[in-house]
Amino acid sequence: MKKVYNFNAGPAMLPVEVMEKAQVEFRDYENSGMSVMEISHRGKTFQKILDTAEENLRKLLNIPSNYLVAFLPGGATLQFSSIPLNLLQKEEIGAYSLTGVWAVKAEKEARNLGYKTTIVFDGKEKNYTEIPNLKEELLPENAKYLYITSNNTIYGTRYSQFPKCKKIPLIADMTSELLSRKILVEDFGYIFAGAQKNIGPAGLTIGIIRKELLEIPKKHVPILLDFKVYFESKSLYNTPPTYLIYISGLVFEWCLQRGGLEKIQKTNEEKANLLYKFLDSSKLYYAPVQGENRSIMNVVFHLKDKTFEEKFILESEKEGLIGLKGHRDAGGMRASIYNAMPIEGVIQLIQFMKAFEERYYK
Repeated sequence: MKKVYNFNAGPAMLPVEVMEKAQVEFRDYENSGMSVMEISHRGKTFQKILDTAEENLRKLLNIPSNYLVAFLPGGATLQFSSIPLNLLQKEEIGAYSLTGVWAVKAEKEARNLGYKTTIVFDGKEKNYTEIPNLKEELLPENAKYLYITSNNTIYGTRYSQFPKCKKIPLIADMTSELLSRKILVEDFGYIFAGAQKNIGPAGLTIGIIRKELLEIPKKHVPILLDFKVYFESKSLYNTPPTYLIYISGLVFEWCLQRGGLEKIQKTNEEKANLLYKFLDSSKLYYAPVQGENRSIMNVVFHLKDKTFEEKFILESEKEGLIGLKGHRDAGGMRASIYNAMPIEGVIQLIQFMKAFEERYYK
């Protein structure tokens, strides 16, 4: 099989060890004679998979006992609807920090559902290359939550420091960085993340919520969007995405085997620093995001001479470096270097970029 390094933003590469284990167990899970995809979600075998996955996620993130975990269907985008439906009354306001397209879509969905919102930061004018320093005391008095996207996959930015909220819950879409660095779960009211970056296959969302938020009064919410239903049923109100949970559980085990998030964060920072250091020294390439808010998951960069972009993509793919074309909203290039990307892949990318620059840009 041809060896490639997958720099796609998502669905992203999974750890080789995880895929090999899943391959071995695909047709016969623990001598059951069945695949995980075939076993009953109400049976003891799957219950053990589910319980172990939650237990290991709690270990990785040090999740306090007053927080509940759920494995949710629908992808992270479905949460754009769930959040206002569960956390706002019609006369109340959700505060949104617009640091990229996904936060913009979340705020728009809240308004489409008839809820009031206030925009506390809008980075559109500078093409979402900046992250604000948000202060709770500057939020409107009737705001009931502050919504952020912690890492912006498209634009290559992240919150290096999170806002501190004591009066209202901080809601964070962590789709493209959950499990990439240590966080204090207790600083958040609700964390959610689509699985397809650092966790598992597309179609699964991880939800972590402070219990008290389930008691907020609300009008009728569609049952599969109701936080109380999903979290109190422990992901089993209906048939969950069983195989996706199984794969995610294997990834949690892999993270623990690598030393947990402290060591994973250190490795991720090392990979990102290598790439940013090269970019900052290059005559051909440059990174539009500066300073501490550069993403360590999604390194966005441009070529100073755009006429080389198509050649860059074609030649990089021939070298087994896949998925480097930037998002249509940001242009340029993007190297997504999630947990599963080995440092060898980043080194090979830098070597290719250096050789390309020496060959064509003198």
